[in-house]
Amino acid sequence: MLPDGGLEALNLAAEEIRYLLDRGYPSGPAVRFVSDHRRLPREDRFVLSRVAVPSALAAARRKKRIPAERLAGRTVAIDGYNVLITVESLLSGAAVYLCDDGFLRDVRGIFRSYRSSEVTAPAIGEILSVLEGAGVAQAEVILDQQISRSGELAATIRGALADFGVQGEATTARDADRRLKVAPHPVATGDGGIIDAALEAVDLPAEVAKRRGITPLIL
Repeated sequence: MLPDGGLEALNLAAEEIRYLLDRGYPSGPAVRFVSDHRRLPREDRFVLSRVAVPSALAAARRKKRIPAERLAGRTVAIDGYNVLITVESLLSGAAVYLCDDGFLRDVRGIFRSYRSSEVTAPAIGEILSVLEGAGVAQAEVILDQQISRSGELAATIRGALADFGVQGEATTARDADRRLKVAPHPVATGDGGIIDAALEAVDLPAEVAKRRGITPLIL
């Protein structure tokens, strides 16, 4: 589903926001100023806040991005809900954008209200297929404990890890973001703050999209 304003309107707004970001304007005020001027709906504003990144920050994040094959024989820490929600969006046909920093992001905004669905198991399978194919030594999936039924999802992922023959663990944590930011190995996430703190980052949804022949939206 495309945003209410259409891709042409979003493209024009994105260019104006990038202009402001590269001149030092904070993201929130820049998105609000352009969106108010163009009278964009709330859904479009959320898309723009996800996609537009200052060019210097985008370049720094791209330098940290590694392909899945560079995970061979290594441990990877996985931002569980972030990766799973984006892959579910890809499989269900929801809008997923290739953002300015080179990472895929969904725009459903369902993190805090997340519930498992009929695409959850296939999405977990797609993620683990990527990890299995890459030959990872250890997958550490971290789920935000505050999300309802996160313990059940962790148990489901542990079972799937065993089924796919991928060594690893799935746990819940109240400080998931902090644990991911200080991980001494590559981190799988699309969260900009975690990417900024990480040594290396891998975009597992992008790897799934490539395997499945899914093309993300680009502004």
